[in-house]
Amino acid sequence: MADISGFDANDHEPNTGFYAIPAGNYPAIIIKSVMKDTKDATNDHKLLELTLQIMDGPHQNHTMKDWLNLVNSNPKTVTMAKGTLSAICRAVNIMAPKMTEELENKPLTIVVKTKKVDGEFRNEIDAYKPHSVSVATPAPKEHPKEMAESTSGGKAKATSASPFG
Repeated sequence: MADISGFDANDHEPNTGFYAIPAGNYPAIIIKSVMKDTKDATNDHKLLELTLQIMDGPHQNHTMKDWLNLVNSNPKTVTMAKGTLSAICRAVNIMAPKMTEELENKPLTIVVKTKKVDGEFRNEIDAYKPHSVSVATPAPKEHPKEMAESTSGGKAKATSASPFG
């Protein structure tokens, strides 16, 4: 049992669950970066897990994740991850970072795709671009009713296959 005396739910907005956002360009920042082991326990594979947060607009503060498989026995996987990391570095104008924290809290633009997986809408980060003050978040061509209703289990995921390393 944990002591949470002093906590008052009236002082905090409740979490509303995960949901997919419409496809489009969003101003964002990387708020966390962690190197992790992959699920492949037989190899020393590692991925860089990035947590991004949208900075503005109707989805302000919405978070998404992206995973860059930077250490992997598959060279194509590593090449893709390094390509994504290169795009992130160029977007924030830090070409040779020593630590991933150097990429955090720097404005950039994420290009978000929406796709249906197992009957639920999910997001993927398709690209990273330099931040533009006039970043527009276009409405999707189709915004199915289910998309707005897919809050249970519809965790917004970015599944870029781009690795770092």
